[in-house]
Amino acid sequence: MTSDNPLNDRLDDDDYPAYTMGRAAEMLGTTPAFLRAIGEARLITPLRSEGGHRRYSRYQLRIAARARELVDKGTPIEAACRIVILEDQLEEAQRINAEYRRAASGSPAGSSSSGSGASSR
Repeated sequence: MTSDNPLNDRLDDDDYPAYTMGRAAEMLGTTPAFLRAIGEARLITPLRSEGGHRRYSRYQLRIAARARELVDKGTPIEAACRIVILEDQLEEAQRINAEYRRAASGSPAGSSSSGSGASSR
């Protein structure tokens, strides 16, 4: 396969909903009920297949994994979801501030790195 193949583009896309609920739960070492619960808490919103089945992206799985870490440490699921959302908002604000600082100082836009957290994706 070549890099101009649309399938490769989707497989490289963190937002492409490639994983079924069962596969996602298996990868996270959790249950489908956990994935449904974080969906109900509006941490992630899986896309639906034509048949109505939930599909998760790699990005959503990273978010779910962070929530699971907190739940495994004893944090209630609703609180864990809120923490992940707040962490993401903080990260986004820090990224925007860094962009403003670079623009004000005349530095190139891609000169700093940022972590990965939840997002409004």
